[in-house]
Amino acid sequence: MAGASSQRSSRGSTPHPDYLRKILTARVYDVAIESPLDHARNLSKRVGNQVFLKREDQQPVFSFKLRGAYNKMAHLSADQLGRGVICASAGNHAQGVALSAKRLGAKAVIVMPVTTPRVKVDAVKALGGDVVLFGDSYSDAAEHAKQLQAERGLTFVHPFDDPDVIAGQGTIAMEILRQHEGPIDAVFVAIGGGGLISGVASYIKAVRPEIRVIGVQTTDSDAMVRSVRAGKRVALNDVGLFADGTAVKLVGEETFRIARELVDEYVVVDTDAVCAAIKDVFQDTRSILEPSGAMGVAAIKQYVDTNKVKGKTFVAITCGANMNFDRLRFVAERAEVGEEREAVFAVTIPEARGSFKRFCELIGPRSVTEFNYRISDAETAHVFVGVSTQKREEAHTLARSFERHGFKTLDLTDDELAKQHVRHMVGGRTELAHDERLYRFVFPERPGALMRFLAAMPPNWNISLFHYRNQGADYGRILVGLQVPKAERKALREFLDGLNYPFVDETDNPVYRMFLR
Repeated sequence: MAGASSQRSSRGSTPHPDYLRKILTARVYDVAIESPLDHARNLSKRVGNQVFLKREDQQPVFSFKLRGAYNKMAHLSADQLGRGVICASAGNHAQGVALSAKRLGAKAVIVMPVTTPRVKVDAVKALGGDVVLFGDSYSDAAEHAKQLQAERGLTFVHPFDDPDVIAGQGTIAMEILRQHEGPIDAVFVAIGGGGLISGVASYIKAVRPEIRVIGVQTTDSDAMVRSVRAGKRVALNDVGLFADGTAVKLVGEETFRIARELVDEYVVVDTDAVCAAIKDVFQDTRSILEPSGAMGVAAIKQYVDTNKVKGKTFVAITCGANMNFDRLRFVAERAEVGEEREAVFAVTIPEARGSFKRFCELIGPRSVTEFNYRISDAETAHVFVGVSTQKREEAHTLARSFERHGFKTLDLTDDELAKQHVRHMVGGRTELAHDERLYRFVFPERPGALMRFLAAMPPNWNISLFHYRNQGADYGRILVGLQVPKAERKALREFLDGLNYPFVDETDNPVYRMFLR
């Protein structure tokens, strides 16, 4: 087991017999496709196990949710459909209900949290849904939807706690077992309210009970894990909003009953692991999942690492791809830490000429992902640096090396404050930057470019400011403050011209004078 996990207590239990019939007779293919089961070749090689992706992100609404929504609505009476339907959703269920209503000729009112990504809100509106934004989470939206249901006489289509919805989602498991007839050791399923895992577990445990069903939640939205541990449904006070598709404060009554009986164990993953999983799927498929859609992949990696398993066959349901484009910058930045491919440090160096160069020599040939430095006082300077690594242990080795050479070091790799905020706030004004000239450089993005710059610089010049972030391009953009005596300005010009790095003199830029001088 990985992360916070719980075993189910009754391994010999069988699902409610009605669910197998419901899944086998569910109406989903009027709107849904049989999504592919793709082999993740690169990821499989990296983790030493066979990993398959059940591509529910390829559904018409880029999520599995339309299966359960349509199955539920297809079983409504003509009178119920005529009065219209209402649902509460963080986005994917909303699109499923809106598309189903359009196909069945019904009116749909969709209550969504105000935190729902714009791409999902726009998609629901494009499908003809009447969107009402309310609350910060699914649970808040659900309460408001119940009020509107009573006021307008609408039929409520629950996103997870309904037998017909659960059965619709269970058709995913039916397809997996049909598409892969060979051995499957475990299927990893993201959990919000529990509808998806309830349907998947009900089918698998009825047909192939030897296959383990493993639920996945995030550290800040783990209502099902806590409920199973407590033996009763536990309501969370708050939920995280990064994986908004699974941000549910209270799981369903029926989904809790099924999960408690049939789910083998649970894996809890953090934001960095999810970001790394989004990158993993992109590298294998060139598709970009939303955070909830990548949780199963993150859990497989964590499960393999914790349990040291090799040669197994795992399936992750990639359950959604409704990603806001502006989140990609955050995902790319945090993926490096989630993959344990970036270590982040705060290092104190003496404010003496040559210290900066000596510190950079210790980093050696490793790629620097970020470097922030601003002269602060006459004795010491604080440097915020990110370094590419191959494994977590390398960060500890590097930190010890810095310490041995006299640079006091704080490992910030797992520090949320540092990763979220401080890395963007290092610097500020200083009274010590006299004779400072400010330059923007374009360095080739390859090892040795910075050391070439430092080696060519005369030893009596001082670097008073340095900022660099790896943006994934072929060239790095770097801001450097140089303290050069006025008498040596001609030598400075010759130095700059000799580097053959494109640069812009920003010394007279008013932004620099306002914030950095």
